[in-house]
Parts: sequence; structure tokens; C-alpha cells
Amino acid sequence: MSTSPLLAELIEALRCLPGVGAKSAQRMAFHVLERDRAGARRLAERLAAAVERIGNCRRCRGFSETEICTFCASAARDRGLLCVVESPVDQTAVEQATGYRGLYFVLLGRLSPLDGLGPKELGIDLLTERLAEGEVRELIVATNPTVEGEATAHLLSQLARDAGVRATRLAHGVPLGGELEFIDRGTLAHAFGTRQTLL
Repeated sequence: MSTSPLLAELIEALRCLPGVGAKSAQRMAFHVLERDRAGARRLAERLAAAVERIGNCRRCRGFSETEICTFCASAARDRGLLCVVESPVDQTAVEQATGYRGLYFVLLGRLSPLDGLGPKELGIDLLTERLAEGEVRELIVATNPTVEGEATAHLLSQLARDAGVRATRLAHGVPLGGELEFIDRGTLAHAFGTRQTLL
């Protein structure tokens, strides 16, 4: 119990972050107040500016400070490749880990009727328009290998087929450097069922 209502409000506000419970929020609040008030001010300024100025690209729905993001505006990217991801963090992961030089479409979720996420909320109408433009030759489906992600992938493959666009799916299975004895049953079963011919 705190003697400061403002401190209690700060701790509660920090709990909005994913994975931050009461104890972690309390540690963060005490740290910035005891040791790094300048860092806390900088964080508050950056957070306020980001919330105010960062929106979504009207073309790909990724995060952007401008109407069209730098990916969509770049003439150096391959406009025939369109990678569909569930979230901006997935977009960042693909960009940082691969040599992918195409464009993106960010769903901002995955099909989940229980959470109120249907095709409309995922921007499927915008994606359909984009495929109809005729510029995309391959739709790379990079949704997560969850039940909802697989349902979303199925919908995306149908959209691509209807538009005459080739649809591909990221491979799933045994991770590089992994050992079979430590891989969960579902992952191993999926990898075994989708095995490929060696050349």
C-alpha cells in the first residue's frame, strides 16, 4: 500500500504493458523515481509523441508517421511480392531476420470470432483491392501456426486464388539447430506430415 496516490496510479498504469504484473510495475516505478528521473521524462515524452504521431499506413496498415510508410513508398522494393503478417512486430521480425525485399500487409490480428475479429477488422477488403490491382504475383502468408493463424491463412489463400495470385505459406516444423527429442509433439507431427523430397 502506497502513501502516494500518484505512485499507485503510476504502478497501475505500467500494468498495461504485456507481461507486467503488479510486482514488475512496482519495481519499474520505484526505479525511475529513485534512480532515473531524466530517463522517465524522456520515456514519457517519447511515449506521448509516439501515441500522438504514429498511425497506420493506409496501404499496408503497418505503423507509420506518414500516410504511406517507407516500405510502401520505396521504389527499391519488389512490388510483385506481398508478405501478409499478423502484426507490426511480425513485420519487424521478417525484415530483420531475412533478406526479404518485397512489400507487406499487416492484418493487425487474426480471424477470431470470439474476440470480434473477422475479415472486416483484418482489412481483408483493402487486401482484396490490392490484389485486384494486378501488381502482386505472389502472396506470402506469414501468419502464426495457431488454430486462428491457420484459419486466417486459409482465407488468404482463397483470396489469392480468386485474384489469380500465387499463394505461398511459410514452412513450419523443426527449428534449425533443434533436436527431435526436445520438440513438442504438435510441431514434430506437423513437420513429419509436411516433409519434403531431398534433391
